[in-house]
Amino acid sequence: MTGHAPAAVYAKLVAVAAIWGGTFIAARVVATVMSAPAASLWRYLVASVALLAFAVVQQRGWPRLDARQWLGVSLLGATGVMAYNLFFMAGMEKIPASRGSLIVALNPVATMLGGALFFGEALTRMRVLGAVVALAGVVVVLGRGHPLDLFAGHVGAGEALIFGAVLSWSAYTLIGKRVLAGLSPLVATTCAAWLGTAMLVVIAALSGDLALPPATIPVWVALTFLGVLGTGVAFVWFYDGLRLLGAARTAVFVNLVPVFAIVFGVLLLGESLEASMVLGGLIVVTGVWMINRNPQPVPVPVAAS
Repeated sequence: MTGHAPAAVYAKLVAVAAIWGGTFIAARVVATVMSAPAASLWRYLVASVALLAFAVVQQRGWPRLDARQWLGVSLLGATGVMAYNLFFMAGMEKIPASRGSLIVALNPVATMLGGALFFGEALTRMRVLGAVVALAGVVVVLGRGHPLDLFAGHVGAGEALIFGAVLSWSAYTLIGKRVLAGLSPLVATTCAAWLGTAMLVVIAALSGDLALPPATIPVWVALTFLGVLGTGVAFVWFYDGLRLLGAARTAVFVNLVPVFAIVFGVLLLGESLEASMVLGGLIVVTGVWMINRNPQPVPVPVAAS
């Protein structure tokens, strides 16, 4: 079936990359007027409702989870929803969307290294080389074309927070590959979203951030985009691609995410397009492509990149 997939499948995967690129813009809009706990909570309140609606429509009955599966989706909620979004929103408050997207592009690198370190997964020469290339690209981006400047303190709190998001996504992916046998990706993600949202409610309450978002159209549009499109629609379309094209061909489209994020950042937020960002971005995308040449099917982060 993969050899005769309709053009609509490819169009949807390009749209998924554009949507996930747009999440960096939406997160930037929200993060500049809300605290990280509040922004994360409201993003996932919207996302959880959207995911539940998709699950009800697509699932033929709801499976009964056993204790191991409940533990698994709880860990996914803690890593892919709570931790990822707190790091992501806090980081996007401090750095441009385009810069953040190139750091998040290291997700496959972190996941590959985590799998090898903690689970003994085999590393091929091509994947190791791809990781080195991708890391070199991020060094170019962070050093603004002067890698040695990294040692002069040019990497700030925003970049460090986005790296935290990358590690959270990697943990989510590695956990999902091992503890969720028997659950569909949509059910697992929906359960994780609701559990993670409950965790965010507790954190927002403890931090005094349990309040309604600012009543402005841009904020609510951004939250709706993050929840409905960035998590719900994009998730369903991406897994349609996995089903019809296979993991290797579908993963290629993920490389377009930072490209869209940079373009949207320049056009919608007026961010500057630096030569080092273009060069570093090309290097990062090349490295990720090398890693994803023969990827294994892995869960998409419930944070949707």
